[in-house]
Amino acid sequence: MRIAQNIRRLDAYVPGEQPRSARVVKLNTNENAYPPSPACAAVLKDFDLDRLRRYPDPNGLRLRQAIARLNRTTPDKVFIGNGSDEILSLAARCFVDDGGTIGSLDPSYSLYKTLAAIRGVAWKPSKNVSLFLWTNPNAPTGTLAPRDAIAAFARTFKGVVLVDEAYADFARANCMELATAAGNDNVIVMRTFSKSYSLAGLRVGYCVGPVELIDALYKAKDSYNVDAIAQAVALAAVRDQRWMKANVRRIVRTRTAFTRALETRGWDVLPSESNFVFAQPPAACGTAQEVFDYLRGRKIFVRYFPGPLTGARLRITIGTDAQMQTLLDALDARGTRRR
Repeated sequence: MRIAQNIRRLDAYVPGEQPRSARVVKLNTNENAYPPSPACAAVLKDFDLDRLRRYPDPNGLRLRQAIARLNRTTPDKVFIGNGSDEILSLAARCFVDDGGTIGSLDPSYSLYKTLAAIRGVAWKPSKNVSLFLWTNPNAPTGTLAPRDAIAAFARTFKGVVLVDEAYADFARANCMELATAAGNDNVIVMRTFSKSYSLAGLRVGYCVGPVELIDALYKAKDSYNVDAIAQAVALAAVRDQRWMKANVRRIVRTRTAFTRALETRGWDVLPSESNFVFAQPPAACGTAQEVFDYLRGRKIFVRYFPGPLTGARLRITIGTDAQMQTLLDALDARGTRRR
């Protein structure tokens, strides 16, 4: 058996741990703390099983139309993917020639490096590349770059700029108008149903951009990349903006309160525009690795990324108020002093 050299050398992407037990406080994978719209449950309850013997709409037209209306654009500028990760993989195929490079911020979503390796091209923490993946708000930091800064960069960039807005609904601003405005022929803005819509288990994402770039993604995708159930449930979610926005407001309120609570305990918390915080414990509490291990021992799961740029902090998903209080109580039991 022969395996391609780039795959043999590959350090595979490691997703957040999914503990089997339900008796944990799970704050490690940025899942939404609240359930999706009841309209999604209604779709599943009434779904016609006869539809499953037929292939789904290969281009997801009804869902594309709804997303286009939501973002004040046209369906031919919308691509539907099997999660935003599929869109990233397709972008690496479509917009990077052999010998090209993929760039991103550093630190950022660690999957980007893996995608470059799978594609057999270099990844660089640089803007002098073929495809630049700009996560905004960023992960794992949660910080938001100004739209004008991204627009200015795109105007002088010769390749494709993909703005990964997985957490945009939790932020004060977004870059969607860069993808819908005339004249921006190299900007794609990507969103997911995993975060604000509470549908991480569904695996649906989308992006908006110039017709030429969107058509390229459709050329390269699998024939039927988004299944019929996923299309129907995502469509119901898009149509219930009130439910999604109410959940977002709850999470933002909890994020604000939790940030203040950590700061009173001496933590350094980066300003977050996402559904998580990236925070450094005070010396009295121990290192980030030590706090991570301590919390895990108490069945509280957060995320720790080793390394010189990220190893001093923990990424903590914003859960319910009760979940965040459980985490704070655990920190207090460890002996963190209030200021």
